[in-house]
Amino acid sequence: MDYRGVRILYEDNHILVVVKPPNMLAQGDSTGDLDLLTLMKEYIKVTYDKPGNVYLGLVHRLDRPVGGVMVFAKTSKAAARLSQQIREREMGRVYLAVVSGIPRHDTAVLQDYLLKDPRTNLVRVVGPNTPQAKLGRLTYEVLESRGSLSLVRVEIHTGRSHQIRVQLANAGFPLIGDARYGRGEAKLPIALWAWRLRLIHPTRKTAMEFTAEPPRRYPWNQFKEA
Repeated sequence: MDYRGVRILYEDNHILVVVKPPNMLAQGDSTGDLDLLTLMKEYIKVTYDKPGNVYLGLVHRLDRPVGGVMVFAKTSKAAARLSQQIREREMGRVYLAVVSGIPRHDTAVLQDYLLKDPRTNLVRVVGPNTPQAKLGRLTYEVLESRGSLSLVRVEIHTGRSHQIRVQLANAGFPLIGDARYGRGEAKLPIALWAWRLRLIHPTRKTAMEFTAEPPRRYPWNQFKEA
């Protein structure tokens, strides 16, 4: 099911799982552009003819250029339990990315201390003793290489701002289309996609998994695995 261009993967009384379109805000900001949270509140209000304000909890985010699977909480109890899963690293988030170059190792763990500049909204890798720096940890696996491009699967173990983009760029293989941390390829859409989301249902306590494939366009269409 789609609602105004947003694909809905799953819904019950407690959670709403959707596919965020690339270049849509997860939550409203000073630009005033339409955001996914507002749109999904509208979906619930229209679909179920709900009067007044609609509750929908944002428990995690994706950067504006990034598309893929997101979960929202439809009750405050569900929001608290999903947020706890994130804090305790029980929620699994797996991404696909297309990077420039061929990583030296087929699989590796990257650990870097990251520091965000609130004035520029940019994140950089810093030394471990830098004040306010936070550890970022992820695992990547090269799925396929073609020419100067590689398709990698990334699982994050910490939820830091711009984490995948910064850490992969720092390792020497920046994301295609990432003008901020890559090599100025601003005309291409950023090649990062939230592919798989694993969680425990907040009330039923059952394991659930949701996936969404990346769009069939360049550079994704260069790889069989994608």
